Amino acid sequence: MELRQGSDVSPGPDGSAADPRSAELAAEQERLRLRYARLDEVRAETERALRATFGSHGTGTRQAAVEREVRADELARRLSQLSGVERGLCFGRIDLAGADGEAGETYYIGRIGLRDADHEPLLVDWRAPAAAPFYTATPARPRNLVRRRHLHTRDRRVLGLDDEVFDLDGLAESDRRGLVGEGALLAALRRERTGRMGDVVATIQAEQDRVIRSELPGALVVQGGPGTGKTVAALHRAAYLLYTHRRVLARRGVLVVGPNTTFLRYIGQVLPSLGETDVVLSTLGELFPGVAATRDEPDPETARVKGDARMADLLRHAVRGRQRAPRRGITAHVDDMTLHVPGEVCRRARDRGRALRRPHNAAHRTVAAELLTAFARDQARQLSRPLDDEDLRYARAALRQEESVRAALAEVWPLLTPQQLLTDLFADPGRLHRAARSAGLSREEERALLRPAGAEWTVADVPLLDEAAELLGEDDSAARAAARAAERLRRAEERYAQGVLEITGLAGRGFLDAAILAGRHRAPEAHLTTAERAAADRTWAYGHAIVDEAQELSAMAWRTVLRRVPTRSLTVVGDIAQTSSPAGARSWAQVLDPHLGGRWREERLTVNYRTPAEIMAVAADVLAEVAPDVEPPESVRDGGTPPRAVRVVEGALAAELPPVVAAESAAVGTGRLAVIAPAARLGELRRALPDAVFGAASDVLDSPVAVLTPVQAKGLEFDAVVVVDPAGIVAAAPQGGRDLYVAITRATRRLTVVHEGPLPPVLKRLADAD
Repeated sequence: MELRQGSDVSPGPDGSAADPRSAELAAEQERLRLRYARLDEVRAETERALRATFGSHGTGTRQAAVEREVRADELARRLSQLSGVERGLCFGRIDLAGADGEAGETYYIGRIGLRDADHEPLLVDWRAPAAAPFYTATPARPRNLVRRRHLHTRDRRVLGLDDEVFDLDGLAESDRRGLVGEGALLAALRRERTGRMGDVVATIQAEQDRVIRSELPGALVVQGGPGTGKTVAALHRAAYLLYTHRRVLARRGVLVVGPNTTFLRYIGQVLPSLGETDVVLSTLGELFPGVAATRDEPDPETARVKGDARMADLLRHAVRGRQRAPRRGITAHVDDMTLHVPGEVCRRARDRGRALRRPHNAAHRTVAAELLTAFARDQARQLSRPLDDEDLRYARAALRQEESVRAALAEVWPLLTPQQLLTDLFADPGRLHRAARSAGLSREEERALLRPAGAEWTVADVPLLDEAAELLGEDDSAARAAARAAERLRRAEERYAQGVLEITGLAGRGFLDAAILAGRHRAPEAHLTTAERAAADRTWAYGHAIVDEAQELSAMAWRTVLRRVPTRSLTVVGDIAQTSSPAGARSWAQVLDPHLGGRWREERLTVNYRTPAEIMAVAADVLAEVAPDVEPPESVRDGGTPPRAVRVVEGALAAELPPVVAAESAAVGTGRLAVIAPAARLGELRRALPDAVFGAASDVLDSPVAVLTPVQAKGLEFDAVVVVDPAGIVAAAPQGGRDLYVAITRATRRLTVVHEGPLPPVLKRLADAD
């Protein structure tokens, strides 16, 4: 399924809130309260033990002091762990099958293990063997599970539930009535008890099982239309891989790339066990540390050009263009002297730097050393002083501190940041023209890239910044010196720690070694999780990556993602028919073959069990127009409420839309509603719907009414959708027809299309029914 913006408690078949489900939510809230109460008790006990340890003085011997320190350290770490699980303490539940028709055991899964005062398990640590079925069970291989339940919590409150049922007959009738989310949908399909519905459920199970259990190495493409379950199948695959390949992936981590921050927040709700320590959740705009771009390119042509693979060549030429050899040479003013390096020496230094075939900044040290030597010799010549090796080293170090010398060096081989390279390139028509011409861009494409210095970074800029970082590298002289100093300090600390252990008699007892004792209070980064270290390191190599809405990634974006997964272990999730980015994919082979050489496999999800057939019929008309070679997924649900079109008076949208939205909101009760409109109408809608939440706001998922563009709505689903100005959506972008397809397929129960002029021809089905 795609991630759904729905009610916390799923509606009944007639659209009303069902009391058994509300009762189930309340019951889980009480169970969560009990587990937090036990957490508070254990935390208080640990705090008292820690205070007592600090307050004890023992016998005063060195051994007692070390043992007290070790005990205090253990307690402090335990207290930190207990405090660290305050958010998301419990995120899952598994119900096992019993014997002879009896109910089996139920386990709650969480971030740590907890037992009650009688030592009975309250919470199973997600890493424990008993928790394995929560991660490894699939519909085709249920691992003795009757049901798996995901708990969506915030702070200490249960916001929602999502059930997956593996054995409907194994559930009591009360449990069946209390099913929530996907479990309720699939149970409803099964309850029809026809051969066709049995085949449908079996197809869903087999398709998702193939995705989840596909082997770790290599690239897996999950192609599926709206409502086919591709996102959740991929996320369950992440949980499955993290559990079954824990040693590999815990060390390197998993990268999950989503289309926007709203979508990533949903991922945390669908599988709360992700994102804790081993998973980095990121949008494309956040993949370059230090930059968090959220704005899309306003001009589709600029977005297309920035995503083109030729941009890698353009940036390579742009870097080369910053490596110069002025014919006149370079000059610096130092202590009333004018020092000069001839042009021939500058050319030789530049060519030597290029010959190293190292990143630009990494080669700076070699180029600078040659130019500083030339400056030092000219200075010695003017002072009529001899210059031996020691004098030369001193003179170069002193000259490097002079501002005029550093400026002269920068004329030949400047140290550059990726941000500086791109800012200078796009703001300088001459510099851009030279690089663009070398890369084969047309003058029109070149003009699309021009922009003033200081412009806000866009999402399309992030892959360019990442490419520039690869070309530039870093001047690692200072880092290497710091590393050598840190290594010397580490060895000295371990020698001292070993002496302490020998004096106290703890050496060789296996209780504590010198490295642990020395490193206990070392830099705080040593205690960062895999995810925290990976997110801060642009060069981090992940063990696996999941890319959702992958059809939107440009060629340059794919270079950015694949750079982070050198093993090419990937799960690529998307729907080619929903590509709306001007630089996005037209086929999976088009975007993957240049990097993977055809070494990828594809799984197709074909059953749409979320979008009602009546709505999918409208969507299929649009799909036939925008992507005639793509088969729509087969919808197996009837919604009961046919989609409708509402025509309003030209210019009266602000007055006539609110009653339509209010009626649709009332129809879904506690459900959620989205108004999807072209970006050009958002200002008008803000005035018409002042209580709605717009766009990527942090609380958009909690609002009864959200207003989004089609791009912002990608990957999300709502109980009811009101599509505003479909003709405007089609006209707003080159891929506007695909955006309309996205907008229509966000609805899981009700669809209303509001328009002023004639409906687009692809919505003829609605026009006929109007």
